[in-house]
Formats: sequence, C-alpha cells, structure tokens
Amino acid sequence: MNVLSLPEMEHKITIAVDGFASCGKSTLAKGVAQALNYVYIDTGAMYRAVTLYCIEQEVDIENAEAIEQALNALDIRFKTIAGKNTTFLNGRNVEENIRKMQVNNRVSEVAAVSAVRCTLVRQQQEMGREKGVVLDGRDIGTVVFPDAELKLFMTASIEVRTQRRLLELQAKGQTVSSEEIAQNLQHRDHIDSTRADSPLKQAEDAIVIDNSHLNQEEQLAMCLVLAKLRGAS
Repeated sequence: MNVLSLPEMEHKITIAVDGFASCGKSTLAKGVAQALNYVYIDTGAMYRAVTLYCIEQEVDIENAEAIEQALNALDIRFKTIAGKNTTFLNGRNVEENIRKMQVNNRVSEVAAVSAVRCTLVRQQQEMGREKGVVLDGRDIGTVVFPDAELKLFMTASIEVRTQRRLLELQAKGQTVSSEEIAQNLQHRDHIDSTRADSPLKQAEDAIVIDNSHLNQEEQLAMCLVLAKLRGAS
C-alpha cells in the first residue's frame, strides 16, 4: 500500500507575554515574532501613545473623563521602518517620544483608566484575531487573550530591571539617576498590580521566567522551544 505524505498544515498560535516593567518583555516578544514570522503587537506602545497625547495636549491625567474624551481624537498605528516596529500617533512618528521618562512617569496612571483599557483591548483583540501574533503587556494572558496557547510571565529583580532601564535611557541620550528609575519602576509596579481594571497578575496557566540571570539569546531559545511544544509553526 502506498502512503501519500501530505505537507504539514501550518498551525499558528497566540503568544502572550506579561510581566513587570523593564523585564525585557518587548525584546523577547519581538525576537519570538521574528523567529516564527509572526506579527508583533506592541501593546505597551499603545498606552504610551495615549499618555504622550495627554501630556502634549495638557489633558488632566487625574481626570478619567477628560482622558476618555481624548480617546476620540487618537489614531494609533504601527509601521515597519528599517526593520523596526514604529509607533505613529495621528500620523506622526512618536517612537522615540513615547520612551522618554516623562511618559514612563505617567503611563501606568493612564493605563489604569478603564475607558483607555477597554478601548485598547478591543483594538488589540481585533489585531490578533487571526492568530500568529505575539503580544506583550500586563494583561494579555488574563484579559486580552485568556485563551492564548502560550502564556509567559516575565520577572526580574528590581536591581537588574533598574540597570537595564538606565542603560536603555543612556543609549538614547537621556540623563537620569538610578534612584529615579528604581522609584519609577516601584511606583509603576504598585499601580499596575493594584488597579481595579485588569491588574497585572500571573495567569494560572502562565509559565514564569525569571530572567535576572538570563541573556537575550537564552530567553529566546527557551521560549521558542515552549512555542514549538504548543504547536507553533
């Protein structure tokens, strides 16, 4: 009897990467997406873009209703420029602006506003409904895609996270102290973990990765193995 060998069906999954600030979530998510030829959705950039708009337009960040009204004036899109995922806010390239400390200092407060989360979560779910996506954030595996085939929860010591953020900002020419960064990270951790709407927490079926002592290559290799075990192709 002759056996006909059929080509293996392509099977795409959703990969959710959650965790604390400065744990390398975005770097890992981008690497996984590139290796699997998946789409990377930078959810953090979306919240940062809203925050930047509020700062530039002097929207009162303490006023949830004012922020909700501002959402109607926002158009957030992603484009690939020179091989890099780039954030555009109302047609303007804001990739560098959304990474500055003024945004770092307020983004968790803006992200805690229910209207902001509801609006952006709907957009994220629409972007990823066809699968074959990697998303990183605070509530991807618990709220945005609770049925994701692979959920990762990233963590690292506050000392390691502070050093990483310091080097990142210095590379961009920004002057900031280690003390300021550590305080900012702890402040963000508190807001992210205690907000009423979609708080940062580990999904029950998430795999925890403490990367305090792992380099980028080791993390990527580990996650690609996990993705393959979940059937990713």
